[in-house]
Formats: sequence, structure tokens, C-alpha cells
Amino acid sequence: MSRSDRRRWRSARTISDLGGLMALWLEGEIASRPGYQPRYGPEDETAHLVPTLAAVCRAGYVTTQSQPGSAGTGVDGLWWEQRAALELVVTDPALFHRLVDAAYAAGLIVRINDYRPGGGVQEQPVVATTCDGEAMTAFGGRVSRADMAMQWPGLHRDLYRAVSTGTYVSIIAPEYGLAGERLWVVLDVLTGQRRKDAADPWAGSTQLTGPAHG
Repeated sequence: MSRSDRRRWRSARTISDLGGLMALWLEGEIASRPGYQPRYGPEDETAHLVPTLAAVCRAGYVTTQSQPGSAGTGVDGLWWEQRAALELVVTDPALFHRLVDAAYAAGLIVRINDYRPGGGVQEQPVVATTCDGEAMTAFGGRVSRADMAMQWPGLHRDLYRAVSTGTYVSIIAPEYGLAGERLWVVLDVLTGQRRKDAADPWAGSTQLTGPAHG
């Protein structure tokens, strides 16, 4: 990570600051982010998700990982299936309930891992990627203190305390493949990127705004 990038992340003091910087990284305005390979942006497979993810970050959440829904033969000749999935951290109770309520209403899978002092809900992970039917990756599940520190290096201590004692929410489409891409429509409705369609609120929304730019 360059000195200027490191300084920008270190200057963040609030979850809102952190979300704004994460949105800029998603959009390519910042070359590096904490806990990720230096000078690498989002994976190519998530390029079409950037407007949605950036809007989520600017709405008071901070995304930590995501993947699109897909299914097909990989370069290894094996059959790969992915569920659309997202993990984020939230510290505002009202934003937490708004997100979780929207996800449940859409029939999506939700996993909650709460790191508030004194302990909280720690739900089990959900398989999100399979190869020839064998589980490969999962979303959700408890993050150890060591892994939390590796995920958020270089933050101001007050902001690190906030994200390391926040609530991590994983939202996973129940369907494998493209059908699960409705997850992003749900998030666009949540952030105001799309208007809900009364006939089909989770698949037929109308785009209201273009990609977010920093």
C-alpha cells in the first residue's frame, strides 16, 4: 500500500468515513485497501456489482467480501456453482434492522455474527461455492481476533475498535447461479438505487441512478 493510501485509511475516524473510502476503492479511486493485496481492486467477476456495493458503503455499511451468482464449467474442467453473497459490518442498530428485514422479506439467507462486548449472536456459516458438488467456500461464521486484526490493519485505534466490535451480516441467495443475482436488486432497493416494482419487487425494479462516483 502506498504512503498516501495508508494515510487516507488511517485518517478515517467513523464507520461512515470507512464506508466512503471502501466505495472509492471499489470504484478504482483508491489503489489499495486494508487487509487486501496492495494495488489490487475488486475481482473481475464482481465488476458489475461495484455500483451496488459502493452505494451500500455510502449508506452506512462497510462491505468486506462479495461474490456474484454463477454456474458453469471452470478452467479446470470441473462444474462450479456460486450463490450470490455479501458480507458487511454495521454498527447502527437501525441500519442493521433495515438490512436484515429487507433480506428476510426477499427470502434470502441471513447469518449474523455479533462482536459487541459481552458476546452476542454467533451463527454458523453457509456454503456459498461448490465444485462438482463439494463445498469450497462459505459466508458467515465467527471471525477470530487474529483474523479480525489481519482484515483491518492500519486503521485508527478508535475506528478499529468500532469495526472489531460491530455486527457482521452475511446475506446469501438460496439459489445457486444467476437466479441468485436478485440479491443485488434487493440491496439497490434498500439504498434507493432502484424503485420497487409492485408486480415483482425483487426482480423487476427500475433503475433510478447510475453508478456511484467518488
